[in-house]
Amino acid sequence: MHEELATVLGLMPDEQKSVVAGREFWLGHLHGHEVVAVLSGIGKVAAATTATVLIEHFGVRRILFTGVAGGLGADVRVGDVIVASQFMQHDLDVSPLFPRYEVPGYGIAVFDADPGLTAALGRAVQATLADLPHVLLPGVVETFGLHAPRSHHGLLISGDRFVATTSECRVLQQALPKALAVEMEGAPFAQVCRDYGIPFAAVRTVSDRADDAAHVDFLAFLRQVASRYSWRIIDNFFRLSQIR
Repeated sequence: MHEELATVLGLMPDEQKSVVAGREFWLGHLHGHEVVAVLSGIGKVAAATTATVLIEHFGVRRILFTGVAGGLGADVRVGDVIVASQFMQHDLDVSPLFPRYEVPGYGIAVFDADPGLTAALGRAVQATLADLPHVLLPGVVETFGLHAPRSHHGLLISGDRFVATTSECRVLQQALPKALAVEMEGAPFAQVCRDYGIPFAAVRTVSDRADDAAHVDFLAFLRQVASRYSWRIIDNFFRLSQIR
């Protein structure tokens, strides 16, 4: 989202804009690393296009993704953070030709995150949550009830619809009980990165429970919580990791 990108650009002292495939890519440096920052676009096709341009046009060697998601796991709460270890598309169904969820031509339904990149991202998340009073503005914790937010590691599922009803949420929970959260871009990024052999890791802030209340204060949460999480997680990642 634009609010998240703006906070990341604030960490880059020398960003320069480059427009490719109708997207604004921002090239610069972050803690001494050459980086490219961009909005993924919403939905699976937009995400796949963005991932491909990052790799083909800009030659990136690894990709980090930040964003928001709707919580599905029983112990996942608003304000928690999901560090994805696996990705799959919950709305992909080519049965009876292939098993439900399996991606034709791959023989699998689940794509793995890069272990090293994911571990480094997990450490950045822990450092961020441990310093929450300095990440969020005064009063925000109370406003959104963000008491003792936690990080979770596991399956993130993607699909081309915004899940925002309790009935839809329950269907996903029953069909994919291991899924921690639902969003719209992670699985296509993971698939494209697998095609090119590019390490990929993703983190999602839980903005809602993907139910009938999912629309409540979403924009306020994005501005006051999720965008600040993204800023500090990315900052901590580059400061704390040994990724080169």
